[in-house]
Amino acid sequence: MTAPTGIDMNEVVGSHDLLMVTLDTLRYDVAQELAAAGRIPNLARHLPEGGWERRHAPGSFTYASHQAMFAGFLPTPAAPGPHPRLFAARFAGSESTADGTFVHDTPDLVSGLAAVGYRTVCVGGVGFFNKQGALGSVLPGMFQESHWEPEFGVASPTSFEAQVACAEKVVAGLDPEQRLFLFVNVSALHQPNWFHLPGATREAGDSRATHAAALEYVDRHIGRLFAAVAGRGPCFAVVCSDHGTAYGEDGYTGHRIGHDVVWTVPYAHFFLDSAPVTREAR
Repeated sequence: MTAPTGIDMNEVVGSHDLLMVTLDTLRYDVAQELAAAGRIPNLARHLPEGGWERRHAPGSFTYASHQAMFAGFLPTPAAPGPHPRLFAARFAGSESTADGTFVHDTPDLVSGLAAVGYRTVCVGGVGFFNKQGALGSVLPGMFQESHWEPEFGVASPTSFEAQVACAEKVVAGLDPEQRLFLFVNVSALHQPNWFHLPGATREAGDSRATHAAALEYVDRHIGRLFAAVAGRGPCFAVVCSDHGTAYGEDGYTGHRIGHDVVWTVPYAHFFLDSAPVTREAR
């Protein structure tokens, strides 16, 4: 197989910082509608013409999906494959490992990047990253450095601002020569999100409209995150949802269910302040 979307990740890894942002619970349809309407300009300027790529989530809730993504199984393009992957653990018989895939010998991408010299940092969001118990420590425990505070969590109306401030401190304190893998799990889209829509109430609860307002809130601040990492030098970013969520479709509410609004997610990857590295450019 050829390189994933023309990008040789073996050239990117080692020469670029890496940023992975999961917009936890973000639905594809809401993300695409807001991009088309010009309501998320800071994200949209990095999307290809046509907006977000439609993909299928590797899991229907946060823990399962992130375990898969940290093993290199990012959301899969919603079209017949095979689809070459950006990252993969060495695995005999893998049909999605291509010439341009970064292949590591560790069981997960985080330790694979650490093995080639990256500083790995997690800025957590939802409960699976809160380090308040054994289960909430598994995912952040993969990283050399991890951060979580109540202000980063789902109940905070200013969660993403607090997460970005933390990321800015991490970046500012890093040796400029040290390559960085920064992971941010954005909690703002996850329920409860009613407080992001003016006029919404706790009693009325969350809705598709409050979900959209939460994405607009994230967009207002994500430019700071991009600027912080891009200020260090070339950076390759992956921004996607880990799964969607239902707001009454076919009687369903929430996620960890097999509904299309849960399995269909928005995805994008792009370079920040760097020309794409392709196999032809080697």
